[in-house]
Amino acid sequence: QVHLVESGGGLVQTGGSLRLSCAASGLRSYFMAWFRQAPGKEREFVAAISRSGGITSYADSVKGRFTISRDNAENTVHLQMNSLKPEDTAVYYCAAALVATQTMGDYRHWGQGTQVTVSS
Repeated sequence: QVHLVESGGGLVQTGGSLRLSCAASGLRSYFMAWFRQAPGKEREFVAAISRSGGITSYADSVKGRFTISRDNAENTVHLQMNSLKPEDTAVYYCAAALVATQTMGDYRHWGQGTQVTVSS
């Protein structure tokens, strides 16, 4: 069982930045992703990264503003979020899968989530 722990959420003004982190032992074996869920909305894909870190993918809404990265030696995955907008407000979840996918149902392991709030 992989126990994912997110950190780094908080309150930031529009245009600001935050860096989310996700830690767990054995992360190097997994394709990793970040999802988010805003109040009253379904959980949605944000970004994903391959096991080696060489391939990344992003939702159109965050391309050019967010960067996903990983450090397999430290068993961590990060999401650098720049130029934040009020519509980025959500609970952000780290997730791990055994296959390369953006499909939420393919992710077997989830963190507890971290709140990101962007004020206008």
